[in-house]
Amino acid sequence: MNQGAFLTPDGCRFCVWAPYRSRCELSLVDPTQRIYPMEKDGAGYWTVTVPEAKPGWLYQYRLDGEKELPDPASRCQPRGVHGPSEIIDPSFPWTDRSWSGLALPDYVLYELHVGTYTPEGSFAAILPRLPELRQLGIRAIEIMPVAQFPGRRNWGYDGVYPFAVQTSYGGIAGLKTLVNACHTAGLAVVLDVVYNHLGPEGNYLSQFGPYFTENYRTPWGPAVNFDDADSDEVRGYFLQNAHTWFAEFHIDALRLDAIHAIHDESAFPFLEELALRTRQWERELDRPLLLFAETDRNDPRLVRPRPGGNGLPAQWCDDFHHALHGLLTGEKQGYYADFGGVTDLAKAFSQGYVLDGRYSPYRRRRHGAPPDGVGREQFVVFAQNHDQVGNRAHGDRLSSILDFSSRKLAAASLLFSDFLPLLFMGEEYGEPRPFPYFVDHEDPELLEAVRNGRKREFAAFHDAAGDDIPDPAAEATFFSAVLQWERRHAGSHGVLWEFYRELLILRERVLRHIPLDAREDSCEADEKTGLLRLRRNKGEARVEGFFNFSRQPRSIRIDPDLPTIEKIFDTEEARWMGEGSTGPSRLEPGSLLSLAARSAVFYARGIDSA
Repeated sequence: MNQGAFLTPDGCRFCVWAPYRSRCELSLVDPTQRIYPMEKDGAGYWTVTVPEAKPGWLYQYRLDGEKELPDPASRCQPRGVHGPSEIIDPSFPWTDRSWSGLALPDYVLYELHVGTYTPEGSFAAILPRLPELRQLGIRAIEIMPVAQFPGRRNWGYDGVYPFAVQTSYGGIAGLKTLVNACHTAGLAVVLDVVYNHLGPEGNYLSQFGPYFTENYRTPWGPAVNFDDADSDEVRGYFLQNAHTWFAEFHIDALRLDAIHAIHDESAFPFLEELALRTRQWERELDRPLLLFAETDRNDPRLVRPRPGGNGLPAQWCDDFHHALHGLLTGEKQGYYADFGGVTDLAKAFSQGYVLDGRYSPYRRRRHGAPPDGVGREQFVVFAQNHDQVGNRAHGDRLSSILDFSSRKLAAASLLFSDFLPLLFMGEEYGEPRPFPYFVDHEDPELLEAVRNGRKREFAAFHDAAGDDIPDPAAEATFFSAVLQWERRHAGSHGVLWEFYRELLILRERVLRHIPLDAREDSCEADEKTGLLRLRRNKGEARVEGFFNFSRQPRSIRIDPDLPTIEKIFDTEEARWMGEGSTGPSRLEPGSLLSLAARSAVFYARGIDSA
């Protein structure tokens, strides 16, 4: 049964699940103070319809005649996470009927945080930037979580009302306006949702029912109850949430946060049920609907079809990032200890997973499994994202730790891959500002716990003194993350923006249609020289990518049987602020190709027929 406050021809219908409460009453808070008894059914749902209730009215639920609490399925919390819920009229003047959605292989993702993407920190302020994102070559924006969280400053993973849209961002109307505008601009919308936990402040779910179980523990406390007693209704709550985003908000895809923290040992796991229901909703709504799972388990069963797999369409692939980042930065702390040189990156290019059952020094055990039968378009890869930037001690981006040539090489590596690429906001022009972790909790004890937790986390990574970490509760920490969008076309920032744009055009026109060669030698790596070579073939079409990850110029002898191919892209060209191309415009069989330090060059033939 759907929970929440719903407008009907008979008035507003209220429904809440509280199976072990002996009494539940609706308390209208504003504009009139009135109490309405609710009726309970056999599954523990309490309902009442109030003919006079209108949009904008505030309400709470009174449990067992005692404390009044907000609606667990609240659509709006105008007075914050501890205040009453608001009745919302869901109607909206949609104009996106011509939008037919985006197929999985077409996704080029751009992850953004609403609060720091613009100085205004709102959905409305994003609207003027959409045409330029489309011009860059982005096909979908991925919005970090917007479920109502405490205060005004938060990454979004401390949300406590999964159905409510953060009021400081613009609420339900603001999000719908953004989605509508994205579709008009030819952009899909991916929404980051958190089904593995709720934040600590304002989380009243356990007051209503067994939403959590002590059978498993997560970094955030007891796990969400997906397989214990009474879990059917808990699963229904989150399935209703997913359907709401797809059907009411016209969201195209959901990014499922940290699904490895969704503990479910049932024969029909929640993730599998969600994937199956999404296919059903896809038919009902007549447009593609996707799920992107975030996990570090390297378990291909997630994206393998049913039966035998969970049937999720795609997942994030951390290994590509770790291999690329470790190679470019030389960092070895934490999980980077599992990754070495160009051989690991070549393996990442070939199959996504580097840890495919091999031993992980970081975990001190074998990790992962071979992704046999998994398509490359089922992996989302990145050189940066909110986690890999924000979970560094100072939230420093690649622009702060790599030189310009190395950042170009990172972009070329990302966009030459066969996977779905994701850019993190500002990456495309080398945003210098950091993206540190920030919160705005009201509870001082909770804030101190967050501070201490961050210190312990970075002590384990050995890359920062605990006292040197930016205070996550300080307003200045939040403001330090706001993008300097005006830089995007100035100096080297403008060069990098055009560099990304050119690579995205090349990817769309050529690379996406010519897959990496299926042969084992399609990815060749030389640890001694730091050289990496990738081959793409389709019929008569051929593309060769040569990468030099060394800090010294290198040369490579071309196969004598390689047909003559023409240069199509070179990171060292003067227009990209390089030192000048050392590669010839035409690559002849048996010739010697010279590569500048930290550079890449692509050659091709027959691409017009691909």
